Amino acid sequence: MKKYLYLICCCLVLLAACRVKNTVKRDEVELLHQNQDHLTQIIIYDVFSPPVASRIYVYSSLASYEAVRFAKDNTESIAEKLRGFGTMPRPQKGKKYNYALAATKAFFTVVHKVVFSLDSLKNYEQNTFDYFKDQMDDETYTRSAAFGEAVANAILARAKTDGYAKSRGKPKHLGSEEPGRWRPTPPDYLDGVEWCWNTMKPLSLDTCSQFMPVRPPAYSTDSNSVFFHNAKEVYGIVKNLSEEQKTIARYWDDNPFVIEHSGHMMFGNKKITPGGHWMGIAAIAARQSKADAVKTAQTYALTAVALYDAFIACWDEKYRSNVVRPVTVINELIDRGWSPFLQTPPFPEYTSGHSTITAAAATVLAHLYGEKFPFQDTSDLRYIGMQRHFESFQQAAAEASISRVYGGIHYRNSVDAGAEAGRKVGAYILQRVFAKPIDQKLKTNLSSR
Repeated sequence: MKKYLYLICCCLVLLAACRVKNTVKRDEVELLHQNQDHLTQIIIYDVFSPPVASRIYVYSSLASYEAVRFAKDNTESIAEKLRGFGTMPRPQKGKKYNYALAATKAFFTVVHKVVFSLDSLKNYEQNTFDYFKDQMDDETYTRSAAFGEAVANAILARAKTDGYAKSRGKPKHLGSEEPGRWRPTPPDYLDGVEWCWNTMKPLSLDTCSQFMPVRPPAYSTDSNSVFFHNAKEVYGIVKNLSEEQKTIARYWDDNPFVIEHSGHMMFGNKKITPGGHWMGIAAIAARQSKADAVKTAQTYALTAVALYDAFIACWDEKYRSNVVRPVTVINELIDRGWSPFLQTPPFPEYTSGHSTITAAAATVLAHLYGEKFPFQDTSDLRYIGMQRHFESFQQAAAEASISRVYGGIHYRNSVDAGAEAGRKVGAYILQRVFAKPIDQKLKTNLSSR
């Protein structure tokens, strides 16, 4: 009997120890970062296209912000200043809430509706919510979780009307044999990705073509034409890439699913999306500046809004101008055996998606953290084993932009036009959210519409 009593006591002690361990206070700011990181892992695993990934990031990040913002008095809603949301839920006056719990509940309630693979989240979510249960009374826990769910439902109501469901039923875009028009590219000749993304409802922009770029040069086989010169430039650059240029091209590739070929073997290599890379940079900025929970959530939300609207604006132009990729032109007119340094993504060339979305995100982040913000970009370290240092967000965006020329997948005019459009998108978001242009540079960007 004594032996059994001893064993029972040992078990009770172990259970109590586990209980105490779970009550160690967590960093609520780091919790927001961990939530985002788990979402990025799911996006990589499910291989969402870059535009779709931006949609996932934006709704989940807005939900998190709209719930946690009440942790700081007089913090304004972002969603209410965007298109299609209306008045967001508010906590009951005089009642106790844990807003980190509410933000986490809002975040994952949205995530559950916009991704596929949820099994990998179960343990993390369960441990997180168990932790919160150990930290507070049942009434506060239930009230906080219910508030987070209410915020999520308001966000999801808008998501249901954004055009995404209708876009899933569109026919494939197989390109055109008309000279100068995009057609599927080697090595896998995939059909065009998200060709009707311009039917999505923007969050800040009045229309998807609000900041329509200048018209691309007309297609021409004349060796003296602007178009032919642009193609020849890409050909020459790729033929003579320096090691630094190769590094830059690889670093910013961010192709979520590169199909590798080895003899008769084919396999896919999953990586972070371009938007995921900039959500990672947003995390670095927040951590480096020791941002509190509200500022951290705001950083994620505004960066995601910039990415989402920039993708809509860029994809609107891609399938309007429908410009042929360098690999097609160079193989037909210059060198049949030439290959780009990077694998050409499956959609039209003009304008560069990387250039557009990175300029938009950099514009927003520069407002939040300053024009000069040196940082070590480790966003891609776990995926490709690379990191780089930048003196500002704009420098990172500019390098991401030119990387597409080094990769042989864009003409220089396309990356320049994309960057300009992205800066205008970012400036317009700041104008809408903060009620006025932030500085003269942004005023100039908005006036050149």
